[in-house]
Amino acid sequence: MDTKAFKRSLHNSENYHRKGFGHEAEVATQLESEYQSNLIQEIRDNNYRLQRGEVTIRLAEAFGFCWGVERAVAMAYETRQHFPTERIWMTNEIIHNPSVNQRLQDMQVEFVPVEAAEKDFSVVGAGDVVILPAFGASVQEMQLLNDKNCKIVDTTCPWVSKVWNTVEKHKKKDYTSIIHGKYKHEETVATSSFAGKYLVVLNLKEAQYVTDYILNGGNKGEFMEKFSRACSVGFDPDQDLEQIGIANQTTMLKSETEQIGKLFERTMMKKYGPSELNNHFQNFNTICDATQERQDAMLGLVEEKLDLMVVIGGFNSSNTTQLQQIAIERGIPSYHIDSAQRIAGNQLEHKPLGRDLEVTENWLPSGSIVVGITSGASTPDKVVEDVIEKIFEIKAATVLI
Repeated sequence: MDTKAFKRSLHNSENYHRKGFGHEAEVATQLESEYQSNLIQEIRDNNYRLQRGEVTIRLAEAFGFCWGVERAVAMAYETRQHFPTERIWMTNEIIHNPSVNQRLQDMQVEFVPVEAAEKDFSVVGAGDVVILPAFGASVQEMQLLNDKNCKIVDTTCPWVSKVWNTVEKHKKKDYTSIIHGKYKHEETVATSSFAGKYLVVLNLKEAQYVTDYILNGGNKGEFMEKFSRACSVGFDPDQDLEQIGIANQTTMLKSETEQIGKLFERTMMKKYGPSELNNHFQNFNTICDATQERQDAMLGLVEEKLDLMVVIGGFNSSNTTQLQQIAIERGIPSYHIDSAQRIAGNQLEHKPLGRDLEVTENWLPSGSIVVGITSGASTPDKVVEDVIEKIFEIKAATVLI
């Protein structure tokens, strides 16, 4: 399939919408009242610090809603206003935040149902309105919706679209796209649908396995078993790793994406020589600015003396998970929660990295404490405020006892 030609055709269709519908002012007021916070603004204005009683809050200097997320949510709200009576669907969560997704469902924006890990588009009728989320949608989904004559509202983040353009360039030169990401994540599913040949590597360890294979060969059966769900149909590691290009899921850890790119560059230089590198390797910077800013702010925050760290964001939010990883690597007690509802007195339900939800008792130490706070790019300031107020409340109650 010529994905580039299809995209061009889709973008010229009268059923396709990638900008708002002229309701920006009303929607901006609504979003401000539902998601913004006076307390968070106060902390920002006070050099990202607030002390109350025994608690000092230290807020990361970049956190929460990014521009791409704000844009996607605003477009979804505008869509409901512009189509007050039409049936509206989302192909996936608009962003990885439970409160925002629930709010849209309250506005009668429905999710395309999933049966046995497959989306059931049979419920979507001709003329229905369908919102593509900030992570994007696969080219196959877009084609299906276009064929159904649906009105498509595309909120895909421009940074994600930039990665799609990158894998299109790889495909044009018959290069294999090495995608740093999680093969099941919606964004990586969408990105790989625009690629030709591709291989998804989760981390530096998997990348090292691939580069060892490039240099030394290996057990092809073992290789294919390891990446069976993370590669293009008909992938052959003996042939398809001779020319490669690097791409990434925009929410992965910036430093690891850079390490993976350099590792593959060194590998191709070693195998083919410096003079032939450009004929075997391509790398474009596709790291999202907002993800990078939040990670850099977190790296700054963990240099301070913190008693614990609270990372707020959806449990399926990749960029939030990366922030959690930074705290863990520094040995700081760290808790990933999605909302203040996870806090019940000095008992906390949270998600440790790579594990299921757990409950920790007495998670707030006694005495004076410094609590680091950050949130993923899909987390509204209001959710962060609720968590901070809960921490103040618990510590105040402890002092009274």
